[in-house]
Amino acid sequence: MNHLVLSLVVQLSLAFGVAGLLWPEKLVAVFDVLMFPWPATHRLVRVNAWGALFIAALLFLALLAKLHA
Repeated sequence: MNHLVLSLVVQLSLAFGVAGLLWPEKLVAVFDVLMFPWPATHRLVRVNAWGALFIAALLFLALLAKLHA
């Protein structure tokens, strides 16, 4: 069951990262709500998308390490 939760987190992180890179203009509205005092920009959304992809890669490696251990 633990592998299922980690797999779901990896998939959500990948989906958010790819969406942020392909359609930053659609995610700016979400970031306006999440980061209320600061204005959201396309650059901020793209940086966050790269971070989400990096975290997805790290979690995927952790999942592989758990499966092979």
